[in-house]
Amino acid sequence: MATAMDQLVGFGLVAFSLLLFVYYTIWIIILPFIDSDHGIHKFFLPREYSVTIPVIAGLLLVLFVGVFIVIVMWKNRKPAKKSD
Repeated sequence: MATAMDQLVGFGLVAFSLLLFVYYTIWIIILPFIDSDHGIHKFFLPREYSVTIPVIAGLLLVLFVGVFIVIVMWKNRKPAKKSD
């Protein structure tokens, strides 16, 4: 059974993910239909970042997963047997 701290951390991660999803959805889907002089645009980054931020985040994710796999494989390698 998960402790209260585990549940709190899990709830925080889910809440953060939901907030990020809602922000990105509004930024990409809804904002283009609102006039550019409307005040809501000041809460969002320029449109160029809507592609570059996810691409950089994806590349960092692939990099970290690759480094993790390399480290695990390096630690679990077995020494080669010497044949005399």
